[in-house]
Amino acid sequence: MRSILLAKLAELLVPILLLFSFFLLLRGHDLPGGGFIGGLVASAAIILLGLSSGPSAVRQAMKRPPHLLLGWGILIALASGLPALAFGLPFMTGLWSTIPTPIGEFKLGTPLIFDLGVFVVVVGVVVTIYLEMRSA
Repeated sequence: MRSILLAKLAELLVPILLLFSFFLLLRGHDLPGGGFIGGLVASAAIILLGLSSGPSAVRQAMKRPPHLLLGWGILIALASGLPALAFGLPFMTGLWSTIPTPIGEFKLGTPLIFDLGVFVVVVGVVVTIYLEMRSA
């Protein structure tokens, strides 16, 4: 039997946790945070959805099997090192660009792309483990 209270709390908390996970991802290359902790928070949100609505809700929300995220995340992380090679620098050397915005400058760099890859891998691993444990 599902808890109505948990379902209502999850309805409120899942979007907030996902938004917070992206905040952690984006601030990670300058301050504490990054792909790993952002991925863990996003995974916690997805697992909360699973605890409140069942594994089928997680599978439906993910659209694709979560283990596919492992390969995509690794490819994204490896691709973050390629721009450095194009400039004759060692693989995985961080390259930065500053984008002006109305609220200030936004630093965009290859470490953020690497963090995105880590984020995707962490979500894929944690959600895959959760779903495998629920089906066992």
